[in-house]
Amino acid sequence: MNTLPNCCAPLQFHWPLPRPLPGAVLASCAFDPAQLATDDFQRVGIVPNASLQRSVAKRQAEYLAGRVCARAALQRLDGRDYVPGTHEDRSPIWPTGIHGSITHGKGWAAAVVAADSACRGIGLDQETLLDDERAERLMGEILTPAELERLDRTQLALAVTLTFSLKESLFKTLYPLTRQRFYFEHAEILDWSSDGQARLRLLTDLSPEWHHGAEVQGQFNVQGGQLLSLVSV
Repeated sequence: MNTLPNCCAPLQFHWPLPRPLPGAVLASCAFDPAQLATDDFQRVGIVPNASLQRSVAKRQAEYLAGRVCARAALQRLDGRDYVPGTHEDRSPIWPTGIHGSITHGKGWAAAVVAADSACRGIGLDQETLLDDERAERLMGEILTPAELERLDRTQLALAVTLTFSLKESLFKTLYPLTRQRFYFEHAEILDWSSDGQARLRLLTDLSPEWHHGAEVQGQFNVQGGQLLSLVSV
């Protein structure tokens, strides 16, 4: 196992979501941008691109923590030592035959990986729970008209945060498969339950397989004011 950067706490290998995905590995760690050292990238053998070198410590620590988690997850999955690079569209470059996703939020990063034999696509997203005031302000941008009609306003902040996060996870799942961008209005949450299960539906055509009306399952977990969601197909 590679040395950890100063800004990262020890790695965890766990499955914090309600429904296991056989064959998938999830690695996470806490990180602190204030602890980022000038040699942290060199220490772990990760080369930052020019844009990242010019960015603030928060962005550098997020990237570094996410890539450290991704490498650790891949090592646990099949023993390979690989750090995902970055496509021009900023999505991670995974090895052939591997699907993966990286997320980072407030002082926490995670990566999940799986082989072709386990799934065809996977997306992971972490968000800090919105407060009611911000949820009220943003819900018109995140929710479709049908979602707004179904909205339970007694759970406003959770519902808006969850809708945002699940749609992010859906994008991370389907974009690598279709190379077609889509936005909040192009998917809807049909239902979700307190046990962390959710169902989503596409409202646009991305490919012959991933078309308007296609449904996928999602899952989520809320802990300590943070929401983690995952979509896999």
